[in-house]
Amino acid sequence: MKTTRILIITLTFIVGFTITGCDEFGDYFYDDRPPSPPKGIYTVTGDNRIDLFWNENPEGDVAGYNVYYSYSYNGKYTLIGSTYKASFIDYGAKNGTTYYYAVTAYDYNNNESDLSTEVIYDTPRPEGFNQAIFDYNRSPNNSGYDFSKFLVVPYNSDAADMFFENFNGKFYLNVWDDTDIQDMGTTNDIWDISYAPSTGWVPLKPNENVKYVEAKVGHTYVIWTWDNHYAKVRIKNIVNDRMVFDWAYQLVEGNRELKRIVNGNVRNVAGQVKKNH
Repeated sequence: MKTTRILIITLTFIVGFTITGCDEFGDYFYDDRPPSPPKGIYTVTGDNRIDLFWNENPEGDVAGYNVYYSYSYNGKYTLIGSTYKASFIDYGAKNGTTYYYAVTAYDYNNNESDLSTEVIYDTPRPEGFNQAIFDYNRSPNNSGYDFSKFLVVPYNSDAADMFFENFNGKFYLNVWDDTDIQDMGTTNDIWDISYAPSTGWVPLKPNENVKYVEAKVGHTYVIWTWDNHYAKVRIKNIVNDRMVFDWAYQLVEGNRELKRIVNGNVRNVAGQVKKNH
């Protein structure tokens, strides 16, 4: 059973009873029954924003919805806005901060429902578009990417979370042995993948120090970085020695689940890449 949450309403409603109809005997009555709490709430993570959606309430007299946030599920909830639609965008959300949300419905007589009971939280994160990196064989200093700094780096830099390769006309997205990667398949955009998976990571092959997947236009790849963060990359275009991609990166360490330690948490990127595709 969920613990009752504390509701802080920062708007003041002047409640006036309104005649809403009459019963079968012709006597007028007042509506003092609130709508039911909204259901089906879900979020879409953005860059310094969170989009919320839910199912429309079944009551015919619903006038709108109030949206509340808190820093914990059982904490104090503060009203951040109202909407007539079954959706809301929290433009005040900051990257790297986790927010819990609840929604209420209210009718034309200002009867407000209880807070929704679903556990809904999200952590906005930075994202980028149309970033390019190059084949490490020909442009080693511009072939890697560091999600934590949003920078192109050399493929063998300690900060490189991934790097690009053209291997005899076939393209690959590579990560070092202390990082994980997997292909999530074809997606419409960078937002299609909401969570990092818990299984399915590409294994490290014997006598190799990199993990790799074939780089395909239109596919999204999830990367579990060496320093315990998650990122996703959607490839938009590949032309000869250049790959263009969109990306998103979770600032909160371990957000999704904890990263294991590899080789005592010491990276070994001094050697050259050795693999047979």
